[in-house]
Amino acid sequence: MTSLAIAPQSTAAASPLPAGGPDPDRFDWAEAWYPVAYLDDLDPARPTRFTLLDRGIVIWWDPKGKAWRVFEDQCPHRLAPLSEGRVNENGELECPYHGWAFAGDGACTHIPQQPIDTGAHQSARACALALPTAMRQGLLFVYPGQADNAPLVEVPIIGPVDAEPDGWVMLNTFRDLPYDALTLLENVLDASHIPYTHHKTVGKRENAAPMVMEVVESGKAGFQGLWPEGPRKGTLGSQHTTFIAPALMYHDLTSQQFGRTLTVVYATPIRKGECRLFARFPFKFSSKLPATILGLTPRWFSHIGNNGVLEDDQIFLHLQERQLEKLGQPYAQACYLPTQADRYVLAFRNWVSTFEADPFPGQSLGPALTTEALLDRYHSHTQHCHSCRTALRRLQALRWGLLGFSALGWSLIPVAVATGSLTGLVASLLAILPLGSATAWAGLGRLERQFYKGRAIPPRNLPDPKAKK
Repeated sequence: MTSLAIAPQSTAAASPLPAGGPDPDRFDWAEAWYPVAYLDDLDPARPTRFTLLDRGIVIWWDPKGKAWRVFEDQCPHRLAPLSEGRVNENGELECPYHGWAFAGDGACTHIPQQPIDTGAHQSARACALALPTAMRQGLLFVYPGQADNAPLVEVPIIGPVDAEPDGWVMLNTFRDLPYDALTLLENVLDASHIPYTHHKTVGKRENAAPMVMEVVESGKAGFQGLWPEGPRKGTLGSQHTTFIAPALMYHDLTSQQFGRTLTVVYATPIRKGECRLFARFPFKFSSKLPATILGLTPRWFSHIGNNGVLEDDQIFLHLQERQLEKLGQPYAQACYLPTQADRYVLAFRNWVSTFEADPFPGQSLGPALTTEALLDRYHSHTQHCHSCRTALRRLQALRWGLLGFSALGWSLIPVAVATGSLTGLVASLLAILPLGSATAWAGLGRLERQFYKGRAIPPRNLPDPKAKK
């Protein structure tokens, strides 16, 4: 394999330490930066729980330091989760069990149960474990490895956006997915699945064609690829692909029709068989109209569509990785990869194998989930997303308002009859308004359900009304 020379992803000097640790033959997933949340989705009023590499962490806003802090999610006293606590009146994270309080650097500042003249809180054993954090391009990043290495390892950001920051329109989404970070990265690196898997969402079957991919350079830091013809049978131009180990990849496409488009994916490993996807779509359009339309589109509305696209392949990817584990064979032996369309997938799996880059070595996947669980949107996205949470709450309030308005309309009919004011016009209004409210209530109910669960049948499997019978 050749050495990889990926351009720096920030304006800082090149990192003295590579991601993955100093061992040239092994990639250590702990020694890298990972996004854990969009800054817009974090609530400074309450701690947020997350799991990174099978390790519980708590995210909280430090009002004294005016910064987001991340601790290991356990109190040193009795190991209670600090994420169940609160930020107290002194601006410190307070344990819910016995009230121990911690400053932004993890130092214990108060143990309510200790006598005034003792200093148990000053012991190193009383400290919460603080993890290094960084804020880049609207994301909160965490470094789970050795803290001293964190400032020496580069934070993986979107290079083209950092190099030319003006003029981009960015759409963002995220979701907790029921399969490995490795499975997610393999899937998004594979452009050949889009016409079939995502037919009628973001692809069309008629666009499928032979694909000749090139891996330009590769190494422990990742790889770069080129698809000279590009998507839609060459009508859009060449597509460049970058994989920055261990968890970032993006496709980069510039076309006359649409301008420059990036498809960016971070795969943050939660635990074996589960990861958090951060999908980002930076656009530089050739005209102002698309940018204006996207700017007016509510974030929650685009998230509904994004969730639908993710559900196109969510079920079979969850089952596919279990089948791969069951076979227990090397990837290239278990899977038949005869075409150039699989070049990036093979390059990625070679990276995993060559650098022993399994984030959870020796662990096994759990039992397969039910279809209902796999299509859950509320717990995997909505409850964590500020815009979707807010939209759902307002939608539910509006539905209750419409229900009350409809009931009020029907209740006025006997009043109008009793007072003799029930003319033809009044009768029509009293009938139409409640019926209209009830219709709107039902329609909003269908929208509300989209915040909770996905569709059982993906669009690609729906009957084609134009097909000949």
